[in-house]
Amino acid sequence: MTKTIGVLNLQGAVREHIRALEKIGVKAVSVKKEEDFDMIDGLIIPGGESTAIGRLIREHHLEDRLRQFHQAGHAIFGTCAGLILCSTDDSHQTQDLRLGFINMEVERNGFGRQVASFETKLDFKGIERPVEAVFIRAPFIEKVGPGVSVLAEVEGRIVAAEQNNVLVTAHHPELTDDFAVLEYFMKKVS
Repeated sequence: MTKTIGVLNLQGAVREHIRALEKIGVKAVSVKKEEDFDMIDGLIIPGGESTAIGRLIREHHLEDRLRQFHQAGHAIFGTCAGLILCSTDDSHQTQDLRLGFINMEVERNGFGRQVASFETKLDFKGIERPVEAVFIRAPFIEKVGPGVSVLAEVEGRIVAAEQNNVLVTAHHPELTDDFAVLEYFMKKVS
């Protein structure tokens, strides 16, 4: 049976994720409304601007539906801004939305501003070869809690992790032709 992956379509790299998923033979759809969750098996929360995406999640009344989707055990993949949104981190005193899907603290724009964006080959636990990774105003994970597995690091900073059905990366796997991380995510989709 073919799995359908939704890409949260509020702001950010939506088209790029849909194109990348289609290139690996996965049916991908845009998710904008509560009823869209009924037709998907997994969800990607894309990179973009975490504050804007969080605000739009609330404006579109999707926060409860996202939490239900997570609690039902569906696979969720947060990339860059999606990583921030999936965290439990409330250490920064802001009104930013944190969904609390993965037990970690994050540093927004941890690698610097836009001009500090970079590409590298990344050793990724569970993938047999280094993967191409593009970091754009990327966060990093400062600390993980119990039950979280660290999957990749750059210069001693955690840039990929997973906990149960949730995968997060600080990089943008949709911006290269290396789809190993998306294929890794697809193994979580049941």
